[in-house]
Amino acid sequence: MAQTRILALVGSLRAASINRQLAETAVQTAPEGVEITVYEGLADIPFYNEDLDAEGVVPAAAQALRDAVAAADGLLIATPEYNGTLPGVLKNAIDWASRPYGAGALKGKPTAVISASISPNAAQWAHGDTVKSLGVAGASVVESAHLHFATIGERFGVTHPREDAEALTALAATVHELVQATRGELAAV
Repeated sequence: MAQTRILALVGSLRAASINRQLAETAVQTAPEGVEITVYEGLADIPFYNEDLDAEGVVPAAAQALRDAVAAADGLLIATPEYNGTLPGVLKNAIDWASRPYGAGALKGKPTAVISASISPNAAQWAHGDTVKSLGVAGASVVESAHLHFATIGERFGVTHPREDAEALTALAATVHELVQATRGELAAV
């Protein structure tokens, strides 16, 4: 069986972000035959602008994202919650990857969403907005692969998620569900 490639997009640009740590921990949970890569470079992508989205003028950073999404078998999105919604950098990545509308790199791509926040809400508003945006953009959102982490400042303030057995188990289950969807073994919504 061919290698399954999962691309992880992290909605926080902060190097020590717990959402980044969760994505990096998901990399460690990948079973044999599955490669998860955390995408670097979201900060370099300009805001989506149709004037920049024409053949021959697409910014290199935006094209690199589109190419990476197109080459992946599935996406794992890790989103924090900023002011009750998803971060602008993540929405911008979704916008670029969705174009041209109806035929963008996101079209039909199995996608799982992880949300994490310092609040007891577990970034569920950001999660919902991310799922909505991905669905409108044409991604195939895998509902059974969703995962939420609440009060992460307390939970992971001293301990990295890779040292939390419950987090490892939950992330492994999310990766498993997403991989099944990429192989057509699980229906996405």
